[in-house]
Amino acid sequence: MKNYSKIFFAVIALVVFVGTFAFLWVKSLPKEIRYSEFTPQKEKIVKSTIITGRIEPRDEVNVKPQISGIISEIYKEAGEMVQAGEVIAKVKVIPEMNQLTSAQSRVRLAEINLSQTRIDYERYKRLYEKELVSASEFEKISQQFKQASEEKAAADDALLVISEGVSKSNANASSTLIRSTISGLILDVPVKVGNSVILSNTFNDGTTIASVANMNDLIFRGNIDESEVGRIHTGMPMSITIGALQNLHFDARLEYISPKAVQSNGANQFEIKASVSISDSLQMRSGYSANAEIVLAEASDVLAIPESAVEFSGDSTFVYLVQGNNDDKTYVRTYVETGLSDGVRIEIRKGISENDKIRGPQIVE
Repeated sequence: MKNYSKIFFAVIALVVFVGTFAFLWVKSLPKEIRYSEFTPQKEKIVKSTIITGRIEPRDEVNVKPQISGIISEIYKEAGEMVQAGEVIAKVKVIPEMNQLTSAQSRVRLAEINLSQTRIDYERYKRLYEKELVSASEFEKISQQFKQASEEKAAADDALLVISEGVSKSNANASSTLIRSTISGLILDVPVKVGNSVILSNTFNDGTTIASVANMNDLIFRGNIDESEVGRIHTGMPMSITIGALQNLHFDARLEYISPKAVQSNGANQFEIKASVSISDSLQMRSGYSANAEIVLAEASDVLAIPESAVEFSGDSTFVYLVQGNNDDKTYVRTYVETGLSDGVRIEIRKGISENDKIRGPQIVE
């Protein structure tokens, strides 16, 4: 029984050895190299470039306060339409103590001066009625009284402006009411009730109360590489694709190319802007990511073949013409003059005809 077991395992080992040897021998045999073949076709070749960027309103305005203080009320929120001059928020003035003290002192001095000139005016009036003083003297005192009255009113207004941000004389144009400077859509209201805000001056930009933009006038903004910027010019048509809108396509026209490059990931990039044509019925949002396609060159009805079938050798290009059939088939290396390429298909200007058969890439089995 033991002898039968030994013989059985020996046979199994022999079969495995022979099978492995046969497999390796078959794999080592030279295989026939096969190539794909095709004939040139008349086609239209378009070379284009894709630029990534975003959709933005052409004019976006940051509304800032004309006076420093604290936000007491907000009447609008992001997403609402607003008209030029419409109130967005209200600011409660927090007066500076030095200015407040100075304004209060001015009011007190104006009151003292007005009180004294009123007494003089009434006395001279009685004397003038009794013809004890001349008309010129009475007119002089009357003028002083009017000036004192105006000074008191001006001091009161100045105190109100400092303490409350509004006066009787400019109540309709109160600086405490923050109004939109343009008509459009409110994109953002970055402040809340209770936030401190400051006015814009030479030392700071001021606090932005709201960002407002005209969403009916949109542009595409992106960057193009320096290797391609020389091929584009203002006025060129573009096709814009916005992924967030189910890859909808929009027409655009290039209207700006930056004269100065900026560094981006080690490469020189030039900013471009293009006006975008969008239907009024479509709701757009500022900041949508978008891709813009610009046609750099195109050639219609030209002889074209796959670029993978072309052999590049220095400044020369070659293809392999198929001659003969089956066992007598040969490939003849032939010089060709190439033209425009889109990266997949390439134009052939000279060297072959539509009747020629071209060797393509090797067939991998």
